[in-house]
Amino acid sequence: MKRRFAVASLSLAVVLGLGTLPAVAADSAPAAVQSPDIDVTKVKAHLTELNSIAGRNGGTRRSTGQGYRDSVAYVKGKLQAAGYTVTEQPCTSGCTSGAGPNLIAEWPHGDAGNVSMFGAHLDSVSAGPGMNDNGSGSAALLENALTLAQQNPTMKGRVRFAWWTDEEQGLNGSDFYVRSLSSAQRSAITAYYNFDMVASTNGGYFINHVTSAAAAPMKAYWDSLGLQPEENTEGAGRSDDYSFEQYGIPTSGYAMGAGARKTSAQAAKWGGTAGASYDPCYHRSCDNLDNINTTGLNRASDGIAYTIWQRAVDTGGGDGGGCDTDPVVNGGFESGTSPWSGDTGTIGAHSGQAAHSGTRFSWLAGYGSTHTESVGQTVTVPTGCTRLTYWLHIDTDESGSTAYDTFRVKADGTTLATLSNADARSGYVQRTVDLGAYAGRQVALSFTGSEDGSLQTSFVLDDVSLREG
Repeated sequence: MKRRFAVASLSLAVVLGLGTLPAVAADSAPAAVQSPDIDVTKVKAHLTELNSIAGRNGGTRRSTGQGYRDSVAYVKGKLQAAGYTVTEQPCTSGCTSGAGPNLIAEWPHGDAGNVSMFGAHLDSVSAGPGMNDNGSGSAALLENALTLAQQNPTMKGRVRFAWWTDEEQGLNGSDFYVRSLSSAQRSAITAYYNFDMVASTNGGYFINHVTSAAAAPMKAYWDSLGLQPEENTEGAGRSDDYSFEQYGIPTSGYAMGAGARKTSAQAAKWGGTAGASYDPCYHRSCDNLDNINTTGLNRASDGIAYTIWQRAVDTGGGDGGGCDTDPVVNGGFESGTSPWSGDTGTIGAHSGQAAHSGTRFSWLAGYGSTHTESVGQTVTVPTGCTRLTYWLHIDTDESGSTAYDTFRVKADGTTLATLSNADARSGYVQRTVDLGAYAGRQVALSFTGSEDGSLQTSFVLDDVSLREG
């Protein structure tokens, strides 16, 4: 995990006292999904190899060193032998000079337009071998990838794994990867899952965006173990999921904590030592094989498998909803105005603006005077089909970062997203809203553009859709 000094909860003091985690019932997946039990001894075997690689290379696997390149070679060899399509992606901009490549592996089965992506950074800091940070996430992903290949189930979606370079220097490898994708390639990624420090010795059980639709299978697995996971507030914006968030791709993931301190309430719930760091060897030379919480590593590894099976494997029982038919009707506005309601005069092939695709769109506001326009329709949100996407072009005569004119997305009158003239770009940008809270319900969606008294801002909307997420 990248250190971010501005995070108030990050403790820079190293506290060495460790507690004992409480005994719990044997780990098992929720009965409804037949996901595999990942063998934690095999996960730890990968860690042993990564630790040996660091030992042969000055005690580190920093992105610019041979220890990192040897780590890439080890993971790549395992994946190629298992039948993955494996790519080394050099980071040609934004990375530290001399940084090694990203490693991308795709299981070549399932719908290529429905990609669930799972990633972990493979580099360590210079100070140590990085067994928890982040050999733990890297090894857990590798064994999950090998297990998927070995079991070779029928796939309904595509699974893509990634091991990132140069995370510790600023999330640089993952940022380069997402920037290198086309809009269509980004749109195909229905969710990205990140695993950074999943074996902290005094750790807790944290999930990124724990209440989101993307997090639902991850939370369901840990809930089945009675772990009562919490939001990963310490890790927000500090690991590779943030690179995907910046482009509107839904994200989640597991973590067990870094340098912040465990609270008394967390120690009561999970065991361990209150007031001590989740990982007392965070970014230190002692982040070696002795700095691994095997119980936590096992639970994270099995939860990853459960999530893969939930999202991408055809278990023969259906997916409880999905997006076989888009619930948004006429989302591209090409079939007139029905069933859109509101200011339907905004819909058309207007001169002065262009469609994202086809010829028609909804042009909201853009008058340069006080004005509000809205379009909407009522949809039923299926379970498993909760990612609302839309393409929006904002152009404006306003300047600066003050929000004078606004665009809002609402569900049943509740604002879920707000953009403004300050978000103006030269072309269309795909945006995403999570409708997981409305799964299984009928909901009134609306898109509203509002201007103040002077200087125009146009909000041009096109290609509204509900997708799996």
